[in-house]
Amino acid sequence: MSIITEARQLVDATYLQARKSLKRKLEEKIVNPMDFLKHLKDPIGRTRSAVRAADYLETTLKLLIKEMLLYRVSLADLLSRRQKEMISKGTGCDYQTRSIKCPERDFYRTITGECNNRNHSHLGSSNRAFARWLPAVYEDGVSVPRGASEGKRYNGFPLPLVRKVSNEIAHTANENVTADRQLSLVFMQWGQWVNHDIDLAPASGEGASLELQCHTSCAFKPPCFPIKFPPDDPRELSSDTCMPFVQSASVCSPSTFRREQLNAATSFIDASTVYGSDDALARSLRNLSSQLGLMAVNQLFRDAGLELLPFENTTHSVCVLTNRSANIPCFKAGDKRVTENLGLSAMHTLFVREHNRLARELRKLNPHWDGEKLYQESRKIVIAINQIITYRDYLPLLLAEETSKWIPLYSGYNEKVDPRASNVFSLAFRFGHTSVQPFVSRLNESFQPLCSSSHVPLHLTFCAPWRIVMEGGIDPLIRGMVVDHAKLMKQNQLLIEELQNHLFEQTEVMGLDLGAMNMQRGRDHGLPGYNAWRGFCGLSQPQTVEELSEVLGNPKLAKKFMNVYGTPYNIDLWIGAVAEPVVPQGRVGPLLSCIIGTQFRNLRDGDRFWWENLGVFTSQQLQALRKISVSRVICDNTHIRKIPRDAIHHFHHTLFPASSFQANGKSLKIQPVLDLGIVSSKDIIS
Repeated sequence: MSIITEARQLVDATYLQARKSLKRKLEEKIVNPMDFLKHLKDPIGRTRSAVRAADYLETTLKLLIKEMLLYRVSLADLLSRRQKEMISKGTGCDYQTRSIKCPERDFYRTITGECNNRNHSHLGSSNRAFARWLPAVYEDGVSVPRGASEGKRYNGFPLPLVRKVSNEIAHTANENVTADRQLSLVFMQWGQWVNHDIDLAPASGEGASLELQCHTSCAFKPPCFPIKFPPDDPRELSSDTCMPFVQSASVCSPSTFRREQLNAATSFIDASTVYGSDDALARSLRNLSSQLGLMAVNQLFRDAGLELLPFENTTHSVCVLTNRSANIPCFKAGDKRVTENLGLSAMHTLFVREHNRLARELRKLNPHWDGEKLYQESRKIVIAINQIITYRDYLPLLLAEETSKWIPLYSGYNEKVDPRASNVFSLAFRFGHTSVQPFVSRLNESFQPLCSSSHVPLHLTFCAPWRIVMEGGIDPLIRGMVVDHAKLMKQNQLLIEELQNHLFEQTEVMGLDLGAMNMQRGRDHGLPGYNAWRGFCGLSQPQTVEELSEVLGNPKLAKKFMNVYGTPYNIDLWIGAVAEPVVPQGRVGPLLSCIIGTQFRNLRDGDRFWWENLGVFTSQQLQALRKISVSRVICDNTHIRKIPRDAIHHFHHTLFPASSFQANGKSLKIQPVLDLGIVSSKDIIS
């Protein structure tokens, strides 16, 4: 008990120091790229309590090991059942892992995702561990990420630095980007939107401050797992400089003590991006001042008469620092990452408006409904819209002919299916980073550049909500996303310079490297390597450079991989998966098709409230729902008057009167308007 008390005091002191340190930095207006990232991944509400309990548990175990001078591996065996229960109670883990009794009848999903599965109430709910499809691989078998000890060999070779892999295999110059002829930037943005609905691995609570390690030392001292620079790095740096990296928060696992990461979002596609995954947050996002079932909106600013997202109620907001004179704080939404980029903020705004539009329409039809009923019914429709667009419009473009293999026709809810987001999916779905363009375009009503600064480098739009409030709202951004092509994922063009060297480089020059972070995150999460996942998916596991060049269809790239890793078994999942040639007509390779397809099938079949499941909607409602589209949602909630009927497909410039304008620095000739496939505001789909 004294050790548990000591552990709690240590963790509480660290948390307090973390908050003070961030507050001081914000007051002094000195922040670095890591602070922006921390803000987006900082645990809040119930997540914070869950993370803190797991930190109490981990610290207790470390202190016990010190006392007993034993290895942690054997600790689980040495403690009696009663001692384990004591630790679980004393750290608050028993409260985090308790099971709850579900109500006899329910019409709506819970905000937390609990009780979706009535027999296992926690499946798919927020603040629980990710599912593991293959056992975790840690250096010590328990929690130390692979690559934490220098020179340690795996399959006969040391693991390369992730930054070295990023430099040699992932890096693409901003000027050297191939556009995806078929797909607009809406495709990339929808991927991020749906991903944020499914998973969020918050940063470790302790990691909120330990700058002394994460910024100034290159040593692995949990929760700091810094990214080292190779000696030949193009950035000229001193040898002791590292890119800071904070481990993902772990979850209470009092029976095994093996490190598992926490998913702060509900796994289900339930628009938790809009409504939150935590009851207290969900309430704070609503307008409870009237019985109208509305979501709260910004009280200070409007977007040409239309609603904007509310601001966070913090006196010192990190977003203010991206433009001090504008003094605009971060937006507040169901997901903390809302202000990460402008396209994402636009999606959030669109769906909060759609909720409120539906609530007002439903009230006209059912004046007797109270605010709770209006809120829940509107929420139910918004969730269905997100499910339909994802499965009908988005996934078939991503997986092409692999779609039906992994996601067969729907045959109803199956309570035996585990709907939890898997740890590997949380990494694999980051393939979308390879379809991001280096510039953000904003266009006016005539689809001409909005102003001299309509073409902004991506890194100047991170955490910059002032650009929405002060520079024309969300319409110009949406027009830009419809007109711009997604970036094509090519083997020699994986990650643009903006993301590989300038991530969150708003106020300080040391930008982060998203590719390196993805690989470091895979190691942090104990994910097995590329070949293990190929095996999991029933694909061949290349052993030699010849076999790897056959899998990649590219001998030169295979050689690069072998030079860096020594063996295909050591290749990090993210880089191996995005380097595969895509399946015919699709946008990802065979390994990603398997992981993504399997995950989306589980999310659908294990969801009792899935929109097509019997009894969720009436047949009349189903008919109406089938008519929705991204374009419909845009037309109903913006001042945009003309848009392609299918906004995800690129429309090859058939939308506007003949004219030319600059895009990506090139003058484009635009063909005269064609009526085919265009939704105008007069062509209302009710």
